[in-house]
Amino acid sequence: MLKKKSKYIVAIVGATGAVGREMVSILEERKFPVSELVLLASDRSEGERIEFDGKNRSVKKLVNDSFHGVDIALFSAGSEQSLKYAPLAVAAGAVVIDNSSAFRMDDKVPLVVPEINAHALDKHTGIVANPSSSTIGLLMALKPIHEAVKVKRVVVTTFQSVSGTGKDAIDELAGQTVALLNFKDIEVKVYPHQIAFNCLPHIDGFLENGYTKEEMNMANETRKVMEDDTIRLTCTTVRVPVFRCHAESVNIETEKELSANEARAILAKMPGVLVYDDPSRSIYPLHLDVSGKDEIYVGRVRADDTVKNGLNIWIVIDNIRKGAALNAVQIAERLLP
Repeated sequence: MLKKKSKYIVAIVGATGAVGREMVSILEERKFPVSELVLLASDRSEGERIEFDGKNRSVKKLVNDSFHGVDIALFSAGSEQSLKYAPLAVAAGAVVIDNSSAFRMDDKVPLVVPEINAHALDKHTGIVANPSSSTIGLLMALKPIHEAVKVKRVVVTTFQSVSGTGKDAIDELAGQTVALLNFKDIEVKVYPHQIAFNCLPHIDGFLENGYTKEEMNMANETRKVMEDDTIRLTCTTVRVPVFRCHAESVNIETEKELSANEARAILAKMPGVLVYDDPSRSIYPLHLDVSGKDEIYVGRVRADDTVKNGLNIWIVIDNIRKGAALNAVQIAERLLP
């Protein structure tokens, strides 16, 4: 556990990535008590400068002994780096908050969305995991409905932006778009197919059961965070040619009846959720509108008349912000004594 201090030494692993830079901004915005910010990345980013609290700070190369004196380490550099360096950070005395998939399903590691299961932090032994951004968006809306009428089954289709893959994917979408609009040949490197003006029902590797890892992870993470193994969830994840934010079409079956108006009222009371729902005036969550926002936006709330006790909802989350960086910083805030 963290010792009580007035300020803390915070390290960010993957500081030059999109999520790492967002972590830096959010720490400053929320006035997190930082005495020293240690920016860590690969050797190719060593020496880059990132502004924090009015000063330009130099990025250092991530090495085995980077965590001496660090109190909190925010990781966003991929599973391989987390598996290697997170245990070293814990051994050096830091609490690790990891944004990769490395520890999410480890029974010894809490998987936390602070608005939902902050109590799980009491059981951490040095590492806390962030769920995937799509899971966070789903569960922020699912939790209050589950508490009210118990969720039995969920069918989810995601529409995930390329920033979920990283900077190379953002560059590829931009490059392909420019090339196509200028009638030039495109390069396909990051994804197995062209992503510009296209949708790919393929996120992460395929498993023997025909689902992708991302799809199975959403099901498993849902049950872990919600602490309910009875919830059945099936998922199709789709990569779409959008730079930022993930959207989800969600069909929910519940044990008890819940009208659309009742669902809106319940969702509106959930911290971190904003109900944005008036289709008659073309008001519903859009990727463009939610970019840069802390809240999960929910709209298109309506009854599913094909099943007993069914609802349809549409969710949009900024995957870089609440789906990664903000959730990690909120966890760090909850860990403060």
